[in-house]
Order: sequence, then structure tokens, then C-alpha cells
Amino acid sequence: MNANTDTNSNDDSSTNTQSTSDPDFSALDAYLDEIDADGYLVNADGSSSTQRYLSGFDAPDPFITVYTPDTTALLVSALEYGRAQTESRADDVSRLADYDYRSIASEYDATTAKARVTAEWLQEHDVKSVVTPERFPIGPADNLREHDLSVSAESDDVVTTIRAQKTKTEIEHIRDAQTANEAAMETAATLIDSATVDDEILYYDNEILSSERIKQAIETTLLRHECALDETIVACGSDAADPHNRGHGPLHVDEPIVVDIFPRSKETHYHADMTRTFLKGTPDETLSNWFELTQDALTTAIDAIEPGVTGKSIHNTVCDIYEDAGISTLRSDPTAETGFIHSTGHGVGLDVHELPRVSPDGGELKPGHVITVEPGIYDPAVGGLRIEDLVVVTESGAENLTTYPITPLGAQ
Repeated sequence: MNANTDTNSNDDSSTNTQSTSDPDFSALDAYLDEIDADGYLVNADGSSSTQRYLSGFDAPDPFITVYTPDTTALLVSALEYGRAQTESRADDVSRLADYDYRSIASEYDATTAKARVTAEWLQEHDVKSVVTPERFPIGPADNLREHDLSVSAESDDVVTTIRAQKTKTEIEHIRDAQTANEAAMETAATLIDSATVDDEILYYDNEILSSERIKQAIETTLLRHECALDETIVACGSDAADPHNRGHGPLHVDEPIVVDIFPRSKETHYHADMTRTFLKGTPDETLSNWFELTQDALTTAIDAIEPGVTGKSIHNTVCDIYEDAGISTLRSDPTAETGFIHSTGHGVGLDVHELPRVSPDGGELKPGHVITVEPGIYDPAVGGLRIEDLVVVTESGAENLTTYPITPLGAQ
């Protein structure tokens, strides 16, 4: 079903966001009216967050969704027809077979048959002009144009902007993923804390404790919580000085170990994200100062979050703290290779990186936005250090969805 009315008002919750599991698509209705298009068309499988968001359906093969202010309709294979009827939020579900797809394909080819069927299906829904995501496949777009349908790609991020404001249900999905994330982080912390040291290398159960070994333990814990991830970061020493270095090899005493976990729920597909930095042994003075500075940046930034402030202003808050302490940032030096060399955060939802941005171009924060706050400092001569929490913007401020403690380096 469509949710074209504003559902942001309710009588409960500190987050005071939408009260149903259906998104509010009124902004998409207004956009279609503004550009004089009949519908919004998506041709993708369920791994596409836009596809999943509009249709409420997940399938391993591409299927077609058209959204109009009056209806949401799906065109799927016979294999997915039953599930789509019961699991999607569509008002109408059709099969390729309903339009004699096999007969057309045998006379021509599968591509031609798919285009003819799709064109006929859209015409039955009074759709003659569509706008698509920017990365809509070019082949199907050209084929639809050959059947006198107007197809154009949007560049306004309209659906991703809608997705950024989470419903109460979506926030609970993210909270559940974060609970699993914290269990996985505790697994990593326990391995590091329980490790022994031999010749400056960490050992656990008489075997070298490596980045790969901790990643495996993290993934095993997440699977027990019905979550999964494609990769994670366990980076030690100089590896940790590159913010997105996944890490490899043995872990060492007295060196920072950045653990960044960003799992996805296997059931809901919503993500969580969190980073902690650990150290087995004794940190040097530089690392201890970095830790205190970064924890201050994190706390100050979160305290500044409320509706109406911009992601840019939150990012600037973090830059101010670092720069006042003599740490380079990309704001003070766009070519800096050490110091605070990334943005402060990003939105989290069906994608682990989505709107809004907490960065130099970050826009206004609104209730329901779920964002990371992840200050950090990096220098290959010292290592890297990052602390990241997951926060939801509320009507009056922010709620930190992260309950996992921040422990001083060497005190695990």
C-alpha cells in the first residue's frame, strides 16, 4: 500500500518519527508532479536499496517496480509471484506470463519480449512517462523508449532523501543490527584482552592472533545474531593509519588496533556501524593524547546534534577541536595525508553509506536521520585511531544507539 500522508506525528517515542512501517512518499508525489512524470520506475534486484525501499520486496533476480501517486505495482517472474503478493507493499503484482512473455520470447528474443511486456504493463497502469534512479540500466531504458515511453534519470536524490528519514520501525531495525554489532565488538575485545605477548606479537590459545582471525570471530558472532557482512576492518599499527585499510597479518603489542564493524541484518537488510580502537600493552603519549582528543570530539559533536543543524556544522565542530590541538584536517589543508583525513560521518540504513552527510557539504539534519559520528587521527609513523557511534536525530536532540563502552587504550 502507498503511504502518501504524513505519518511523522505520534504520541510516543523520544525519536518521534513515523509511526508505521510504510514510508511517507508525499515528497516523491510532489517531485513527479513538478517534472510532469507519471511514475518512478526501478529495474533491479533486491540488493538495490531503492528497489527494496519502494517495493518492500527482496528477490535475487531483477524485477520491475513502478510507483505512481495512486499505486505501487510490481512486474515479476512466475518464480517470485507468490512471494511478491504476500511480502511486498505493492498494491498490484503482475507476472511476465500474464502478458504472454514466453510466446513473444520464442518469436523474438528475451530482451525484446521483456521490453514489450513492460511497455504494455506500464500502459495498463496509465504510465507513459517515467523517471528512474540515476543508475538505471541503459538497455531497458532504450528499449522502453522504442515503445514510445518517455524515460529520464533523476538527479535530485529524491528517493534517497526520503529514505534518509527513518520510520520508527526502521530505527528499531537499525537498533537490532547495532545490538548484534556490539556483541561482535565484544568478541573482538575479548580476544585482544585475553591475548598473550611473545616477541611483540599477540597470541591467543598458543596461536598468532591476526587480523584475519579476529575478523572470522566477528563474522561468526554476527551470524549467530542473524547478521552478516561482506568485510570488516581490523587494522593494526601502520595499517590503521589508512582509514579504509581492512588490515592483515599478526597484531602487535603497544600498537593501536582499529576495529570497524558495519553488519547488515539478514532479515531486514538494515545496517549498523561502529568503531572502537583497542591496544594491548601500553600506549605512548601521542596515542594517549589522540584518544582523549578524539573522545572529546565525539562527545562534543553528538551533544551538538539536533534538528535544524547541518552536517557541515557538526563536521566543523570536530575540525575545530582537532585544529585547536594542532592536528591537521582536510578543512585546514585539503592535501593533508595525516591527521583527521575524512568526513565526520554519514547516514546509515539499507545502505551502510547513505544520506545525510556529516561532512563539508552536509545539509540540514532532521528527526529520523540516523548518522555516524566517527572522528579519528591517522599517521603511519604512529598508527591510526578512530571512535564511532551511531546516532538518531530526535525532535529535541539526538539519541545514541550505541551502548558499547569506550575504553581507554591499554585498559581493555
